[in-house]
Amino acid sequence: MEETAQQDVVFLELRQKLQSGLLFIRSDAVRDDADVKIESKQDSTLSVQTPERTYEVKLASAVSLVQTWCQRSPADTQHGSHFRLRLKLEQPTEAPCSVIGQLRVNVTYSFLCQSCGSMVLRDRTFGRVLPLPNGNWNALVDDWCCHPDPFANRKLLPRDGDCLLGDTFLLLARDSSCEQTLVREENSLQKASAEQKRSSKRVTVSCRSCSAALGEEVTAEVLKLYVTEVLVKPREDGECDITQLRLESEPNSERQRFLERTLAARLVELSSAQSIFRFSIQTPDDKAVILLWLLNTDTLVASFPDAAARGDSFISADEVHPGEHQSCRAAQAVKVLYILCSDSKLQDVVDVWEKDISVHPLPLPQSSCEELQKLLMSSTSRLPTFLRCMNSYQAPFAIMEA
Repeated sequence: MEETAQQDVVFLELRQKLQSGLLFIRSDAVRDDADVKIESKQDSTLSVQTPERTYEVKLASAVSLVQTWCQRSPADTQHGSHFRLRLKLEQPTEAPCSVIGQLRVNVTYSFLCQSCGSMVLRDRTFGRVLPLPNGNWNALVDDWCCHPDPFANRKLLPRDGDCLLGDTFLLLARDSSCEQTLVREENSLQKASAEQKRSSKRVTVSCRSCSAALGEEVTAEVLKLYVTEVLVKPREDGECDITQLRLESEPNSERQRFLERTLAARLVELSSAQSIFRFSIQTPDDKAVILLWLLNTDTLVASFPDAAARGDSFISADEVHPGEHQSCRAAQAVKVLYILCSDSKLQDVVDVWEKDISVHPLPLPQSSCEELQKLLMSSTSRLPTFLRCMNSYQAPFAIMEA
């Protein structure tokens, strides 16, 4: 019963490329499949009517319902009703760009702390915006160089007016204003790899206003800012308006949505540009925390939590009444598979991934790795039980854009 209380009452998954979908309604919400009426309205709204209330999902304008039929297997009878949908798709929905995909030359940007909205770097204009090499490039130098490694013990650093783009971070030149907005803190770290057992120093860069860690100091003149920790806004009409970026809603909820959208967008961009689908989420000291497999990127999802039982629902318990209409907008999402490296039962799988050079490392701050782990576990728990796992992997969705 506890497991049922965790999952959403109604869950909808639409696959744009397959032009098909799955609708699941929890067993305690409807007893007979014949009591469910599913129809598509002219304004691209999918209506699901049950005896107690109506659920409406706003779809993209190019998506409409063609056909629906009930599919229930004996093994899943206790969980709820399954309905298969056939869709008509005029044009696929485009995936949103991450900050890294949006930065341009000769545009003035301001950088803000994502946690509190305080200004970190103001009015930065870049003459060059350049991508850094692939995360594994250093390990491949011996394969494409016929002479000693020319990049040994050398770092690729930005000059004044440069912005270098990593997979999850930006490299920027430091300026005098950083003394008023950022705080430096030296930490000793132990590299996870066997070849680098020496202890070294890492300088963490934090927001002076709220002490949230934003990145690292690569050298005395260069900053590394993680895209999961900062907001980047172009200057419009001469000033950067930060009022809309302040966290007016519940901070933890807003933070989770930002982390989820940012990471999902980066996964899509990396898979599209480099045909990379397996990722190792790592801390700055190269310790793998989560192994993540990008399964598909063409999904639209919508769900309705049990407002009467869940405190984190979008609809409070006082607002739920029989016959009431509940509505939401279908969100673009990616389907991922993941395992936690801390799971001793899956150590064989972790060992295989760590030895595979095709697995792409994605460094994130320690705190963001922990937040991502909780986010993925929470997303998995809300799914119908038959969608939560695939072999040894957990199988949640990560929302790109609502």
